Amino acid sequence: MPKDHSRPRRVAEQIQRELAELIQLEVKDPRVGMVTLTDVEVTPDYSHAKIYFTLLSQGHPLDETLEGLNRAAGYLRSQLAHRMRLRIMPQLHFVFDSSVERGVQLSHLIEEAVALEGDKPSQEEK
Repeated sequence: MPKDHSRPRRVAEQIQRELAELIQLEVKDPRVGMVTLTDVEVTPDYSHAKIYFTLLSQGHPLDETLEGLNRAAGYLRSQLAHRMRLRIMPQLHFVFDSSVERGVQLSHLIEEAVALEGDKPSQEEK
């Protein structure tokens, strides 16, 4: 399947790369722990961008991290404007991406089911 090389997708990928670096190096808010940016979606008019993130440290409270990211959104947007050449710099909206957590839960359920299936005697052994 060919890659999507549309301009909004390329802009979203660039925003993701730049934001990842900015969050890691520039954001000093202790509420923002170790986050991974999983995806960025930009509206066709570039006015808004949804930034999906996950938490690397399970002990860090999600609501505090989200609040810290939202408080830093204006600063991050201004820093993006210095790094990228866009006529319109999108408003940043941070959204927790629970798909990774859900995938881990499903993997554990599958492992449990396989373990239970392995404990049962097969039809041939009866």
